Amino acid sequence: MILFPAIDLKNGEAVRLQQGDMSRATVFNKDPAAQARAFEAMGFEWLHLVDLDGAFAGKPVNAKAVASILKSVKMPVQLGGGIRNLATVEGWLSAGVKRVVIGTAAVRDPEFVKIAAKKYPGQVAVGIDARHGKVAVSGWAEDTAFEVSEIAKLFEDCGVAAIIYTDVERDGMLQGLNLDSTIALAESVSIPVIASGGLASLDDIRKLVEPRASRLAGAIAGRALYDGRLDAKAALELIKSA
Repeated sequence: MILFPAIDLKNGEAVRLQQGDMSRATVFNKDPAAQARAFEAMGFEWLHLVDLDGAFAGKPVNAKAVASILKSVKMPVQLGGGIRNLATVEGWLSAGVKRVVIGTAAVRDPEFVKIAAKKYPGQVAVGIDARHGKVAVSGWAEDTAFEVSEIAKLFEDCGVAAIIYTDVERDGMLQGLNLDSTIALAESVSIPVIASGGLASLDDIRKLVEPRASRLAGAIAGRALYDGRLDAKAALELIKSA
């Protein structure tokens, strides 16, 4: 079980959104690299980055901020947002990103994801974001008719490292993870699944280390870390002891 602290990038700053709404952004750190260093000092083993502007633009936007973060920390970084072609995958991986997360393109061009995953085994993850059980794309601005498991099963046996499942309705709302849906997804595919959206407190961490969640590979924490609701040291110690 890996706990990923999240840094969402908007206009070069570390922000958190509510339910993926760009108009409901709170700036938590104007220096994302400093925030990354702080997370590393807390003992986190991985960092989760999202280029929010890139997710809407369909191409990298916050490259300068990402480069600064990569230079500032030693822990591996996974990055999503605006990754829609192989050139962008190759660009981020060559820049030092350990794993890229492909979301919108996984729905619109699954063959691209399969090609990327086979070319870079273990370095390509799929981001599946859902609203009311249906997959959302383009920075969560557009809903589709696809079921979550329908998209996830497209990528069995092609080298995808993980699926990051985000409940959009809970993201940034501190309502707790949607573990029922996330565990159901993990049980429907062989690909490791990472939970995202709504992690609020140590209670969520306790639920993550219960036997019923044993198939989950990790979880992403955002706003709860920034506003102090989740104590990083206590969370990491709980995971380690489990």
